[in-house]
Amino acid sequence: MPIIVSTAGLAAYVGRQLAGEQWLQIDQERIDRFADVTGDHQFIHVDPVAARATPFGSTIAHGYLTLSLLPLLLDPIQLQPEGAGWGLNYGLDRLRFLAPVPAGAAVRALSTLLAVEDKGSGRLLMRSDVVVEIRGADRPALAATTLAMWVLGTPPARS
Repeated sequence: MPIIVSTAGLAAYVGRQLAGEQWLQIDQERIDRFADVTGDHQFIHVDPVAARATPFGSTIAHGYLTLSLLPLLLDPIQLQPEGAGWGLNYGLDRLRFLAPVPAGAAVRALSTLLAVEDKGSGRLLMRSDVVVEIRGADRPALAATTLAMWVLGTPPARS
């Protein structure tokens, strides 16, 4: 569940790093399913025997698989303005894939709020630096600046 914070209270979180407590294991089955969905069946992702001969020594998760896990990894540490009806992924700045995630490795997210901008009409743009760590690794899997647009008010009725 996201961390609900008053709009005035968000300023206290600027510059403060939040870390997910749960690690998520990236197993070969998840990698294979992602390959099927995206059509990216490069051997470094789906062929454990051939991948052993690479510098990675095993299959590795697709970089975009790791990226696609951000909503799941960030959910427990996601700051949400109080009274927000809904939020949108507004994009990324400076995305970098820094280290491969070997099959079987566990990852978690760290997030640091950089800024909150009032965009008017009940909208807040939140900019955060996000890092996905690999348990036991020296380098993170990825780093990016995420942009989230929150819309204040009652969410639309669901059908």
